[in-house]
Amino acid sequence: MHQETWSPLVEPAIGSAERLSFTTAGDTTNQFVLWFANRLQETLARQGHIHRTGAHDGGEGSGEAGAEPPVRLVLNLCDFDRPRPVHRRGQGTFVATIVEGADDEREVMKAAYPVLVRSLSNMVVLNTRIGGVLESHFITIEQGHYVVRHEGDDQEFFERIFERIQPLACSHLVINNDFVPNLPESLWNGDEPTRQISWAGKQLDTMGLLPAAFPIHEFLTERDLRHVKRLYGIGGLSYGNLSARALHDPDTFWMSASGVDKSKLETVGRDILLVTGYEPEQLMMRLSVPPQVEPRRVSVDAIEHFMIYREHPGVGAIVHVHAWWRDPILSTQVNYPCGTYELASEVAELVRQAPDPSRAVIGLKNHGLTITGPSIKEIFERIEGMIVPQVPMS
Repeated sequence: MHQETWSPLVEPAIGSAERLSFTTAGDTTNQFVLWFANRLQETLARQGHIHRTGAHDGGEGSGEAGAEPPVRLVLNLCDFDRPRPVHRRGQGTFVATIVEGADDEREVMKAAYPVLVRSLSNMVVLNTRIGGVLESHFITIEQGHYVVRHEGDDQEFFERIFERIQPLACSHLVINNDFVPNLPESLWNGDEPTRQISWAGKQLDTMGLLPAAFPIHEFLTERDLRHVKRLYGIGGLSYGNLSARALHDPDTFWMSASGVDKSKLETVGRDILLVTGYEPEQLMMRLSVPPQVEPRRVSVDAIEHFMIYREHPGVGAIVHVHAWWRDPILSTQVNYPCGTYELASEVAELVRQAPDPSRAVIGLKNHGLTITGPSIKEIFERIEGMIVPQVPMS
């Protein structure tokens, strides 16, 4: 990971300029949702993307020679109070659920997030009319939230809707884990970096920067929960993450697990994991774990942290929170999903541009902050009095 040996990673083969194959799913009779979907499909077709019928499961193809490529985008058309889940077969299919909410809906996140979970979607587009003006609110699994307002021209409106969905649908998740049960016994109970991560989780809780984990188990059947775990490698929805460069091997780093209570990071292999590498062909993170522990997946942002550590030897720790910075900061421009190669690359580029990459504060649009530092203690000293709890939405 040292800068003198750093070279760019091999990028995923498919980029944002690809022609998407898309389809629809759902059985709504809501006339607004049907109108919205028809106009969005017209926009997709006008941009050269390919409409596939009868492929609403987002399957990976029949497996036969010459089989069509997998559907990349599913528009899931639902009634607000009866969201229908889409069971796709692979992580490469992006599902955007479209619903019509109540007029003058002011608590959009509260209204839309259960729909997102119940429909097993990557994104919900909740439509409401505020003062008679149509607003499309985009909600993502990491609680990203942004709005497109209808300003009178249908074509221009749906072009902007398409511009919001397209880069996300073309992004590539790096959330699979290769667990290697070879962690040295001397590290089974942790070391100083893992103790620092545990301390930092408690500090975030004291600072009010750990939103309550969304009670995903209350909204999904056991079958749907298994599907979520298989697709996204999560057992729950919690927010924020922490990491620290390992002392025994500076080319590796410790990181908090996905879906755990960050205020109670205790067990190595379950709550805190050692990231040892990235396998680009499989879009997979490699981890070293104790052989006697059933491991949890590492945080979905591991690919982002991996990129930063490998390029900047002065970075000893990274903290990600769902909050904002008091002063102006560099920020990403596209609301890519967490855990994607594209988001990681954009954040890594902004760290590269920072005056001091080892002490960078980078905004993730409509989402939160990634903060680097020589150590976890230094980061917490630096953020005191600088954190704004509310993330600005644009």
